[in-house]
Amino acid sequence: MDISVFLLKFWGWYCIIFFFVLSFNPKRVKQIVDNLQDARFLIILSLFAIIIGLLNVLAHNIWEPNIKLLITLFGWLALIKGIILFTFPKQTINLLKQTNLKFIQAIYVLLFFLGLFLLNEAYGIVPF
Repeated sequence: MDISVFLLKFWGWYCIIFFFVLSFNPKRVKQIVDNLQDARFLIILSLFAIIIGLLNVLAHNIWEPNIKLLITLFGWLALIKGIILFTFPKQTINLLKQTNLKFIQAIYVLLFFLGLFLLNEAYGIVPF
């Protein structure tokens, strides 16, 4: 299997699963923000994001103006998120506390549609 197709499936399913978990349990968003107060949780989360992002970037760092660019951006965003969480934990937590939960939920809806798009590209369900 081509690495691009694998990562399309990975990020597509990730977005869909994340959307459904947070949609059926909206209190989970607040719980995640509250758990970021715990340094151990924050370190584990940031290291996990760094590992996933770095693996994605090392395996797929393609800057062509097509769907492969989106996969590369997902990897870079995960890597940067992990580095920022690890380097500036207090500032990140304060920013998350100030963010409106409704805005976060709207972003998850966008992630759902992005996940559908990625899965469609990977599986070729609806041809464009």
